Parts: sequence; C-alpha cells; structure tokens
Amino acid sequence: MGEPSSHTPSVSESDHQVCVLVVEDDPALQRMILNYFVENNIRTLLASGRQEMFRQFGSRDVNLVILDLRLGREDGLDLLREVRSNSDVPVIIITGHRRDEIDRVIGLELGADDYLTKPFNLRELLARVRAVLRRFDVGHVAPARDPERGRFRFSGWHLDGKARRLTDPTGTPVALTKGEYALLLAFLEAPQRPLSREHLLQATRLHEDVFDRSIDVQILRLRRKLERDPSAPRIIQTERGVGYVFAVPVERV
Repeated sequence: MGEPSSHTPSVSESDHQVCVLVVEDDPALQRMILNYFVENNIRTLLASGRQEMFRQFGSRDVNLVILDLRLGREDGLDLLREVRSNSDVPVIIITGHRRDEIDRVIGLELGADDYLTKPFNLRELLARVRAVLRRFDVGHVAPARDPERGRFRFSGWHLDGKARRLTDPTGTPVALTKGEYALLLAFLEAPQRPLSREHLLQATRLHEDVFDRSIDVQILRLRRKLERDPSAPRIIQTERGVGYVFAVPVERV
C-alpha cells in the first residue's frame, strides 16, 4: 500500500472541519471509510501501522483516532497505550470479532472512548465518531463556561477544579482522562450519597453511549488511581441495586 491518503477541505467546507486518523491495515476497508467520511465532510488520514500512524499524528491536528486492534504484526493495544501516554485525543477502537471481548474491555480500560466490532455499518461508525467528538467538545468547553468549580479535599487527596489538577496524599499529580475527571467531580459534588448509573452517565456526559456498562469501566479506571486496593475499594463503593457512592467525607476549600 502506498502513502497514507488525506483529504484537504474545499473552500466551501467549514473552517472547523474535524480531522480523523484511521489506523487500519485492510486497504479495502481503508478506502471505504475514507470515501464515506470525505462524502460527509470529514478530513481523513490513513495509516496501516505504527510508523505511519505517529507520522500522521505528529504532523497534523488530529481530532479523533479510529484504531483497529488487529493490525497484523503489530499490537493495537500497544499503540493505544502509546497514544494515551502522550495525548488525550479521543480514540474509537475496532475489534475483529464479537468474541474479542477481552481486548475490547482492555482497550476501554486503557482509555478508548468507544468501540465497534467487525463487520460494522459505516453510518454507525460515523454516528459514533460524531457522538464522541460532541462529548469531547462539551468536556473541553465546560471549564470555560464554569471556571469556578472550586477545590476539594478527601482522604488526603486534593482536586483543584480550576486547574483540573488532582494530587495524591503525597502531593504527586495524578493524571485523569476527561471521563475520569468528570466522574470524580460528580462524586465530589455529591459525597456519601448513592448515585445511580443514569445520574453518573449524565454527569459525565456519556449518556449517548449505547451501553450503561461504560460507566462501570470508568469507575474501574478511577478506582485504580484512587484506591490502595481497587479490589476492596474504600473510597468509591458499590451500592447494590442503585449504583455507586463516594464513601469518604469531602471538604470544599
């Protein structure tokens, strides 16, 4: 396969046109996605492996990555880890078969924002791209609309809402994804109260997701960052039949 293709927007297209990077080693599927996205006014870059992916990712302003976890000789999960260690760009993962549930769950735990399994409908892929981008835009605009989110303390931890900065009891910064930050903020604003999955989905702006289980994945990620023993959580506890409760006292400072 030759060099990854890209689509340059015409004069009539929006100055705010998004750019999607598709990492897929099947040339036929690449062309199908590229053609469909171009028809729908989405600038599209293509890559078939790690080298092309990071060359495109580094040279263009990419708004979202579509990453096939089955990339022949390369491990898509390793690529996802690399992306997440350097960027908060939204990622939609593609798995080869419905039986690849373990890879799908690991991908979500590593920070993927959504997933599709092959075979999939291009219209559904486009809908998921737009839904993820809407959530991402809302998450980034929210602090500007409401800058006075305040500061919180709990069990030695400190969250600065203005700076979106979390530090552990030793003062060490702990990085949060946009979803983890929104989820933690929802808990801190309603401590020691059982919160339903529906409430948390709305609070974290994940309500457009098809599966409510997505909130459980976010909880798992956040527990791994806050809890000494995520398998026996002390801070974020499960409330059977309801959802979850932030079980420790929270102080606004």
